[in-house]
Amino acid sequence: MLISTKGRYAMRVMIDLAEHMSDGFIPLKAIAQRQDISEKYLESIIKLLVRARLLSGQRGKGGGYRLTRPPEAYTAREILELTEACLAPVACLEPGAGPCPSAAYCRTLPLWRGLDRVITEYLNGVSLADLMQKTAPGNDYVI
Repeated sequence: MLISTKGRYAMRVMIDLAEHMSDGFIPLKAIAQRQDISEKYLESIIKLLVRARLLSGQRGKGGGYRLTRPPEAYTAREILELTEACLAPVACLEPGAGPCPSAAYCRTLPLWRGLDRVITEYLNGVSLADLMQKTAPGNDYVI
């Protein structure tokens, strides 16, 4: 699994909008400038997010984009699944993959299933609100 530029930028856009929620609708140009992403490329990402109803848009003067829910209500997985073809670590675990002819004797399948479960649980456990914090989630332990 390799997260594409589109996935990484979608995460950055969502964090940016979460951090500027009090500003109302944020123009695409402002997001593009803050995130150093081309407006043209950003348009394609925003379309996906609006179509999935993670964002709402408003045209005209005072228009732009904003989150449809509070930052705590978004997971990293939900955002990445919109931009990535698949988050599975191997092809046999991709959604819609046919039965693997080697599954009955594959010694590594449990490893890949476990990794897939860890990835899913981790991404489900990280909210947009977590990503707004200055420290990375999970780095708050004390010895």
